[in-house]
Amino acid sequence: MVVVRLPKEIEERLTALARKTGRSKSYYVRQALLEYLDDLEDYYLAVERLEERLPGIPLDEVERRLGLSD
Repeated sequence: MVVVRLPKEIEERLTALARKTGRSKSYYVRQALLEYLDDLEDYYLAVERLEERLPGIPLDEVERRLGLSD
């Protein structure tokens, strides 16, 4: 279990949303956290892939291989 203190403004917004929709505040906190974690995991995976990227081939080398160089 995790306990989180929220600023009053966020707590009020969360309470209003829960009342309006009939869902619990916990539901919305859980959904928001899951979405945030998914996004963060995607971000770190993308960073890892960029760091693993193989070096490219310079344009002049590509042109030479394709017979396009002068």
